[in-house]
Amino acid sequence: MISKINVEQARLDTPATKERLHFNNAGAALMPESVLATVINHLQLEAKIGGYEAANQEATRLEKVYRSIAQLINCQPDEIAVVENATRAWDMAFYSMPLKVGDRILTACNEYASNYIAFLQMAKLRGVEIDVVENDQYGQIDLTRLKEKIDDKVKLIAITHVPTNGGLINPAAAVGKLAKEHKIPYLLDACQSVGQLVIDVEEIGCDLLSATGRKYLRGPRGTGFLYVRKSILEKLEPPFLDLHAAEWSSLNQYEMRPDARRFENWECNVAAKLGLGQAVDYALNLGLSNIEHQVTALAKQLRMALAALPSVSVQDLGENKCGIVTFTVAGHSALEVKTYLASKAINVAASTLSGTRIDMENRGLADLVRASVHYYNTEEEIAKFCAAVQSVDKAIDRA
Repeated sequence: MISKINVEQARLDTPATKERLHFNNAGAALMPESVLATVINHLQLEAKIGGYEAANQEATRLEKVYRSIAQLINCQPDEIAVVENATRAWDMAFYSMPLKVGDRILTACNEYASNYIAFLQMAKLRGVEIDVVENDQYGQIDLTRLKEKIDDKVKLIAITHVPTNGGLINPAAAVGKLAKEHKIPYLLDACQSVGQLVIDVEEIGCDLLSATGRKYLRGPRGTGFLYVRKSILEKLEPPFLDLHAAEWSSLNQYEMRPDARRFENWECNVAAKLGLGQAVDYALNLGLSNIEHQVTALAKQLRMALAALPSVSVQDLGENKCGIVTFTVAGHSALEVKTYLASKAINVAASTLSGTRIDMENRGLADLVRASVHYYNTEEEIAKFCAAVQSVDKAIDRA
């Protein structure tokens, strides 16, 4: 496979690749040493001169984080809020929507539990209606059915770009075109696509986008960001505010910030925020188109290799597929497979029914093994991984 990425250098930048086969990049990717050093150096600075003083000293670098993220997804820096994680980013966007009784939310069959629980809570508290759009023949959101379901009561379209399991990439830009035509706010959960795919919010057409640092961006845990399009910003009031998000302008009044940082709060992990910025810069330096090419090519090889194993069934969906590969092993739960592979220093994840209940119930699945590759993984690792999966039957039976 021809790569535009210097894989050897990427692995040198990631010493853990010598010790462990890491196919859990959709859970948390391995940080480059430069990201780790950025976090540790700032913590050491805080210990040396004080937390507030260290943040003031690094004010220029902190501002650069917003410019880097804006470059990553093709927006303006004042349309970015840096928050604790993708869930907080998504929640801040969703709970700011002025939904009321009878309003409808359109979503997809493969929506993640955290998002769908929020839909259910809004249905309980405000009486909104949840309408799940059926899948098309590829297992992704059906654009024809989506268009048919749109009416005057639809006040939000909220889908996940790359679902937690299934391997598919939902047609986010096509959804954005429909949302724009009908002037419906569009919230995109991109926590598993940012960092492995080229993301352009202008091309996608979303009004809001949430993402995390720890997955394909290779940033620290406890980092994420929210994109808020300027044209929708003034229509949204975050579910809570503090003295960073708003100014106490007079005794009985406050004024929200005029930028997306109204969705932030004052206290944050400054070291992790700088680490996120370094992770974004690392990805930008490699080139997102190069990353996307490498990741999708490796995942395609992995799917083909797993499909050739007699006891394995690849369970991926989608006309277009990403770096997430899901499969089942006959006679063994996903947890059993994950535990066995962990004993061989191989990292994967187990996706369960409660994570994507609609999708899993529709497909009659109880769980899935999720293997997610990144550009620092290799073809040799794919061969080693498949050999380990092939040995699951005998190894577990002996145990």
